[in-house]
Amino acid sequence: MKDKIFGVLQRVGRSFMLPIAILPVAGLLLGLGSSFTNETTIATYHLQKVLGDGTVLHALLTIMNKVGSAIFDNLPLIFAVGVAIGMAKKEKEVAALSSMIAFFVMHVSISAMLSINGKILTDGSIAKDVLEGTVASVCGIQSLQMGVFGGIIVGLGVAALHNRFHKIVLPNALSFFGGSRFVPIISTIVYMFVGILMYFVWPAVQNGIYALGGLVTGTGYFGTLIFGIIKRALIPFGLHHVFYMPFWQTAVGGTMEVAGQMVQGGQNIFFAQLADSANITHFSADATRYFSGEFIFMIFGLPGAALAMYRCAKPEKKKQAGGLLLSAALASMLTGITEPIEFSFLFVAPMLFAVQVVLAGAAYMIAHMLNIAVGLTFSGGFLDLFLFGILQGNAKTSWVRIIPVGIIYFILYYVIFTFLIKKFDLKTPGREDDDVETKLYTKADVNARKEGQKTSEAGSKDAISEMITEGLGGKKNISDVDCCATRLRITVYDTERVNDEILKQTGSRGIVKKGQGVQIIYGPHVTVIKSNLEDYLETAPDTYAETTAQENTETKTEETTVSENAENEIKAKSTIIISSPITGNAADLSAVPDEAFAGRMMGDGAAVTPTDAIITAPEDGEVAFVFDTKHAIGFETESGVELLIHVGVDTVSLNGEGFEVFVENGQKVKKGDVMMKINIPYLTEHAPSLCSPVLCTDLDDNQKIRLLAKGEIKAGEPLFAIDLY
Repeated sequence: MKDKIFGVLQRVGRSFMLPIAILPVAGLLLGLGSSFTNETTIATYHLQKVLGDGTVLHALLTIMNKVGSAIFDNLPLIFAVGVAIGMAKKEKEVAALSSMIAFFVMHVSISAMLSINGKILTDGSIAKDVLEGTVASVCGIQSLQMGVFGGIIVGLGVAALHNRFHKIVLPNALSFFGGSRFVPIISTIVYMFVGILMYFVWPAVQNGIYALGGLVTGTGYFGTLIFGIIKRALIPFGLHHVFYMPFWQTAVGGTMEVAGQMVQGGQNIFFAQLADSANITHFSADATRYFSGEFIFMIFGLPGAALAMYRCAKPEKKKQAGGLLLSAALASMLTGITEPIEFSFLFVAPMLFAVQVVLAGAAYMIAHMLNIAVGLTFSGGFLDLFLFGILQGNAKTSWVRIIPVGIIYFILYYVIFTFLIKKFDLKTPGREDDDVETKLYTKADVNARKEGQKTSEAGSKDAISEMITEGLGGKKNISDVDCCATRLRITVYDTERVNDEILKQTGSRGIVKKGQGVQIIYGPHVTVIKSNLEDYLETAPDTYAETTAQENTETKTEETTVSENAENEIKAKSTIIISSPITGNAADLSAVPDEAFAGRMMGDGAAVTPTDAIITAPEDGEVAFVFDTKHAIGFETESGVELLIHVGVDTVSLNGEGFEVFVENGQKVKKGDVMMKINIPYLTEHAPSLCSPVLCTDLDDNQKIRLLAKGEIKAGEPLFAIDLY
């Protein structure tokens, strides 16, 4: 039950990422618009002729200010649509439209109930006995003040209805309204009743939220410390979005009257004050307590940790470690994305992450104590500091105090990390064992290029996505695919089928598993990986991966008796024998010194190391294709089996040297016909290995490979069997 709740929370958290993504743009528009239309700022810098009232720039900045405010004012609707899109598994555009309809239906129903019960009078005014702030205008509809929670309730509910009914089949007379067309219909009906229910339920919920908000704000600096520690501790589990969002966007984070309007949530209060900055002496540090401290450890602290890890790296690995740590530190300083640097030590030295959690939590409290009130949109990098701290002036934000505290934090992180790394010999980047590569985030790009070459060899269009799918247990094991800023987030049906080793080969920095949720950390380029994976899954075979079974079979004794073979053939409905195209030494495919081939990522079969230069047709059939680099031939037997004969490992880089091909695409051949001649001495010298995979690239679910030969084999002799069950 606990694992199931975690899986749901993980999906909810990642669904927040789409609406959150608009906040930096809205904040930028609001920040620039409010800063440069402020009369005090214009007068201070003598910019009346450029930015004064009546100028073109003033008009443009005023519009920017209004646009930014519009986004923050309508966040409940944005969250309703965004969460529905994030939680829907298919036809997300239908979920988006349905959620928007349901949002309006729910609030209109609440408004009608308020009118029926005398809470809203006939002239549109609010009755005197209604508690101030509990009724507000939502997209022009007078309704209960539900804030972002209202949008989340709609988004989650509509997504559930969508996933349940988007393929519904209705009787013939009503068939037009079936399928995806049924989703907005059922959403309208359901949320009419949800609106009626909310009229009775939400006031009690609202009181509870206000009480919780009072408890949080009432604990003062200690409450801020606890908030900071919990938020940072949840980073590895991907649940931090679920935790901090209520503090940023709802009454849990406090309420305040700004420009005559009651505003809920720390972030909303800051941006409401920013929009009314001309009338604000100093922004509220009580509102910004949930994020101002981030500037201290993101701009100063974590770069100190990066320097410590670099200085502690082995001399021969400093260059590689420096590339990783520099890029990670810059990401933290400029944008506030800390996961690259945090994950560089989280999985190899959890002790350092515990230190990071405590120091980061303390930074929130220190900023609150120093009355620092710098807002942000997404995270605490220099860009947000410049917009919402420096540009707004020290008098309103106290941003200058971040610098001395930040310097102290830089030193603290550097000293503590250096001491712990050396004291406990922690394997941070650059301190790995000699046989372990220092991984960089650009390693994923290297793997992508490498797999791209293998893709051209094996005819696969996306080897990385194929490896990810296999590592997750196959398409049939994948329930849901999404991502956040740095992590691919997957929900699987059976975590026992997930293979960490295969996933690590795709360039991931680390893997987090909890319940049915699997998070694979790649870095900021994860959105591209997610998009490619979704495209791949559209056409991938809906099967489970056979990795576990293959690994288990390797534990059997190498000798396969005649009686065992006979028993297998009796159990199989039919068997196809594939002969060896090569004279040499046969072995299991796992013997190939290449992870992709040995892991059966491109197909199953066998390996043969040539001792004779002639490569022949294994069976009667047709040459499907000959690679330009001549190192591999695609072949289809008369029985329809698709084979790949790949001579050597990484021989594609030889550009045809050492190969002579005697067949062409589409040519019909007989078993034993010469297809290729190789220069064994040349290939032995220039290729990493002559071990040659002979693969069946398109096996069905009910087909299994059974090795028939090990050791010496001649071309034309049985190599492996394909048993049909």
